[in-house]
Amino acid sequence: MLRRRLAEERAEREAAAARLREREARLFELSVGVVTPLAQPPRVLHRLTPPAPEPRQREADERLALQQALSDDFDVDSLLETDESLSFRRPEISPEAVRKLRRGHWALQGQIDLHGLRRDQAREALGQFIHDSARRGLRCVRVVHGKGNGSPGREPVLKSRVRRWLVQKQEVLAFVQARASDGGAGALMVLLMQV
Repeated sequence: MLRRRLAEERAEREAAAARLREREARLFELSVGVVTPLAQPPRVLHRLTPPAPEPRQREADERLALQQALSDDFDVDSLLETDESLSFRRPEISPEAVRKLRRGHWALQGQIDLHGLRRDQAREALGQFIHDSARRGLRCVRVVHGKGNGSPGREPVLKSRVRRWLVQKQEVLAFVQARASDGGAGALMVLLMQV
């Protein structure tokens, strides 16, 4: 009984809404007059295919990783100047800058000690340190690689590798072996590019 009454009320509401719509449509026709639809010119809808997505950020990240990657197989000996202490400078850096670096002209602004690190750990730590130092605007830093006194055969493990890695970093303008008071044969003084 209740269902029937609810259904009847709903039917009445729908019928009233239909009558109202019909009355409004008729009123519109009387107000506006006869309406002729506009002719539609034939139209072709082209489906534009969006360009294939390009992973630009991933490519930029990969380029940056390649720039920051340091290789153990890089031949640094041809780039080092042979003098009382092996040094390196980029072609655009004057020999005077290397002399000033050797004499301690620039104040030491940061350092990293690679003692006790394995080769891969040292490479990663050095790369990050150089990158961070250059971004912070540091000009002169010290890299302590050790003299190798604790290594098997008392041969320095990191000494030659650190030189190879530093030459590959674009932020490094020059480096020299540190003075005895700054670590001597167990450290390098590094001149960085100001970013």
